[in-house]
Amino acid sequence: MPKRGYHHGNLKQALVDAALSLITEKGPTGFTLSEAAKQAGVTPAAVYRHFEGREDLIIECALQGHAIFGDLMEYAYRNGQPSALAAFEATGRAYLAFARKYPGHYMAMFESGLSRHATPELSRAVARSRGILEQAAEQLSQHIPADRRPPATMFSSHIWAMSHGVVELFARGNPGGNAPFPPEDLLEAGIGIYLRGLGLVAPDAD
Repeated sequence: MPKRGYHHGNLKQALVDAALSLITEKGPTGFTLSEAAKQAGVTPAAVYRHFEGREDLIIECALQGHAIFGDLMEYAYRNGQPSALAAFEATGRAYLAFARKYPGHYMAMFESGLSRHATPELSRAVARSRGILEQAAEQLSQHIPADRRPPATMFSSHIWAMSHGVVELFARGNPGGNAPFPPEDLLEAGIGIYLRGLGLVAPDAD
């Protein structure tokens, strides 16, 4: 693979871009700082001008990923109206779209073993994207009396896990990942079944 270099002068971003390429190719733990430096066209020592080590570099990849992810989730939620169900389902589709378009970011965010509290900045970025899904979940459950309403954090986390499972099994081209139905259809059907089981979808929402 040819060196990317940093002709624009932004060494930090050149290293992030190199790391994202390597993460996509080898996974978040399958590359070294020296490989990232080589792909960026700099010496290994240059990495330490901006990053203390590989984990620090992956954190930056994850941080940038969460910023993009949060924007996509927010856009999907706001444009997924007119119904609360449509908005909620739109955030699920945005999850799949993000995983496909930004695989390096996705793996840095969700498959690197990083704690969401690794840095204050990362914690805030994670809270933003999760908060959008929880907001959609809260809106979806408004028709249920408060004393019988399931916690929005709980069922939004279940949907998050379902989305992640569809990505891992069917949306990333992994071996055995050929699904009998499009990933979007699988996720939408799963969300619908789950929400109806909880009584979260009103009878006229079909």
